[in-house]
Amino acid sequence: MNGPDDAGLTGSALPSAPAAPVVPVVDPGPDSRPAPSPTRTPGGRWRAGRRQRRGRVVLPALVAGVGLAASLPPWGFWILAGPAAGLLWWRLGGLRFRQRLLAGWLAGLGLFVTGLWWAISFNVYGGVILMAVQALALALACAASPPGRGRLAALAGAMVLVEALRSTWPFGGLPLGGIALGQAGGPLAGAARLGGPLLLVGLVWLGGSGLGALATVIGRSLARRPALSRPPLGWTELARHAGQVGDVPGSTRVGPAPDGTGATAHRTTGHSTTGHRATVYRPRMAGAIVAAVAALAAVSGLALWGSVAPDGGHAVGTLRVAAVQGGGVRGLRKAEVSPASVFAAQLAATREIPAVDAGRPPTLVVWPEDVVSLQVPLARSSAKTTLADTARQLRATLIVGVTETVSATAFRNEIVAFAPDGSVVSHFEKVHRVPFGEYIADRAFFSHLANLSSVPLDAIAGHSDGVLHTPATALGTMVSYEVFFAARGRIATRAGAKLLIVPTNTASYSTSQVPTEEIAASRLQAIAEGRDLIQASPTGFSAIVDRRGLVLARTSLGTRQVLVGDVDLYTGHTVYERFGDLPVLLGAAALLIGGWVAALTEADSSDTARRQRRNGRPHAAGTPTLLRNR
Repeated sequence: MNGPDDAGLTGSALPSAPAAPVVPVVDPGPDSRPAPSPTRTPGGRWRAGRRQRRGRVVLPALVAGVGLAASLPPWGFWILAGPAAGLLWWRLGGLRFRQRLLAGWLAGLGLFVTGLWWAISFNVYGGVILMAVQALALALACAASPPGRGRLAALAGAMVLVEALRSTWPFGGLPLGGIALGQAGGPLAGAARLGGPLLLVGLVWLGGSGLGALATVIGRSLARRPALSRPPLGWTELARHAGQVGDVPGSTRVGPAPDGTGATAHRTTGHSTTGHRATVYRPRMAGAIVAAVAALAAVSGLALWGSVAPDGGHAVGTLRVAAVQGGGVRGLRKAEVSPASVFAAQLAATREIPAVDAGRPPTLVVWPEDVVSLQVPLARSSAKTTLADTARQLRATLIVGVTETVSATAFRNEIVAFAPDGSVVSHFEKVHRVPFGEYIADRAFFSHLANLSSVPLDAIAGHSDGVLHTPATALGTMVSYEVFFAARGRIATRAGAKLLIVPTNTASYSTSQVPTEEIAASRLQAIAEGRDLIQASPTGFSAIVDRRGLVLARTSLGTRQVLVGDVDLYTGHTVYERFGDLPVLLGAAALLIGGWVAALTEADSSDTARRQRRNGRPHAAGTPTLLRNR
């Protein structure tokens, strides 16, 4: 037997019967709520709901952070960065300030606990603090982004600004673990010519947020379609008993027949709460689609422009070069390795150059950082004589990393250039020192918190532009850690460098995490400045990279190897070399401000619409109130 809600009633007359009495459905009001269940108190329900909400924040945020970390070297799944950024963008939707702060910090932990895990091998206590503090960068960006409209633009802008902050503060910044490094081998890498690593950060978040917005719109559309095609559960029966018109398009209307003798049932297309929500939803959906498509188009356009942008111009010369890697055991502190053995390994590897140069000896030989460790100045040491003799035997310019103890509390970390005749022609003193690795900021304070005996001396900071003027060519020098700072390559290139070199020393890291990140940083430097690049490390990785970021040759970790190859010399410019980070920072600030303007505009519009709907509803005494679809 068909029930009263059966679709067979449509268009047919009901059997004649006395009209049912009209029973108003009155809004119960706040005082008519049922008493709380004795087994489930309101406080218990609140706590359960709060735990559920936290779970909905914690898991997506952590997954997003781990996805970003997986895009970095050594894993190198660069394609995961966009979806991970989109997941975090989605999770921030509708969250309050403290919830956004929590979500960002958890995503930061997922990123930096994985990306900075190497720090634990040096100091567990310090490593944990480092990860927690670095994670605050993402927390700050997420908290600074609006939870609704405008979040797509604002989040990308905020992430760029906090990455710029993280690269400069505290202690001069720590760019390791930045998501730009994961894009060195991806399709966005060419955009570094336009705006350096910061632009890559912005593109990852803008593109990821665009993907998240599109996925959200599609998901909500699929979820709403069946809901909009049928009336809410029980609505037809309520309308029949109330003698009123169902307010859902397509619902059954029950009421008196036109002749007043009976009742009819038919489908209605009248105004409804659900219909109103659908009407409001459609323009919002269209706006979200437009914003997402615009974001993805901007990312694609900048990536395409970067691939064809000026990249150093035409080569003005070619140079035969060699990167010498002496080899040795990795994961040892400097105090655990004999300086004499490191020097001897470099000399032995250098003697192997004729065996691998294919009969074309190099005119430039690059040694790593800190392979000549002296307790006296180089000028008074026997090592200077040995190095001068080596340069004369090679008939090449020899670049050597030298450390000199200056006093009981300080030392110098220098790169010294020997001409083919054995004379010292140039030197460069490292500018960006490694905090808590080469110096201790406020040593008196931190000595109460940790054992600082592994860093007994503080490196003296240099102040030059990093250009070594040698008989081979003008060399833009970035010593080890400095390669992670885009400004160091830009300063050297603007000062006339035709080739970039990175003497480095990652022997104290037992895993490949930092060496692979350093290769990625070298690739981005080569792209951003439009210069070929030579990297030399005592235990790897040593590499030759061209101006397009392609690794032409690379050694293995721990082995004794020599790379010999040809590189080109350039004098042209890139967009980033001309303008630096300022345009990207201004654009990021504009995105953040624009996002908040959009969010505040939406809030004002929503308040106005609510007031209009409230003022437009009849409130006469005795007027039945239809059950509102919430």
